[in-house]
Amino acid sequence: MRAHLKQKALKLRKEGWSYSVIKRRTGVPKSTLSNWLGNLPYRPNSEVRKSMKEGPLRSAVMRRKAKIRNTREIKTSAARELGKLSKRDKWMLGLGIYMGEGSKTHDNIRVINSNPEIIKSAVKWFSDICDVPLENFGIRVHSYPDIDEKECRAYWSKVSGIPLSQFFKSHIDTRTNKSVSKKHKLQYGTAHLIIKSCGKIKFGVILHRRIMGWIEEAYKQMRV
Repeated sequence: MRAHLKQKALKLRKEGWSYSVIKRRTGVPKSTLSNWLGNLPYRPNSEVRKSMKEGPLRSAVMRRKAKIRNTREIKTSAARELGKLSKRDKWMLGLGIYMGEGSKTHDNIRVINSNPEIIKSAVKWFSDICDVPLENFGIRVHSYPDIDEKECRAYWSKVSGIPLSQFFKSHIDTRTNKSVSKKHKLQYGTAHLIIKSCGKIKFGVILHRRIMGWIEEAYKQMRV
């Protein structure tokens, strides 16, 4: 029986099959196959060569699938950890956005970003937490010469829910170094979300100073 398996293994090896294939067809361990076939000249057949060529690609695909699966599992677990946000949670989350992306000077209230989720969250925060009416919102689009301005304005209007009639004149950055570095990177430019007082001081200077008071107190407590 062993002699028969060895002959079968020799035949398969001469046909250009790999140890993995021979093991699968004979049931003989690779260590034994190595002893039997180690001194035999080996030239992979076309099927083995194809498999060797495609192997790295298959491995890359498998690694990518594993990464996607792992990322999905971690994000699902993280979502459970976070749980449902309370109104205070949303207040602090919006404050964090303003701390990072909002204007801190000249009593101007604005959030600047190219990420639609940041702009949407900021609009929600100003509306729900700061009680800012829709008519007090405005947007100025900052874009570049290679970007379609009309398309940008329509995009940010859809993202924010702010009508185009409340948009300010767009700013087109024509500086050569900036235009080159940002080319094709910011498809819809950057949105400058602006809160207008519309003659009501509570949505102007007072709101800005309240926000700055929240931020200063948050910084103070984070240092404790």
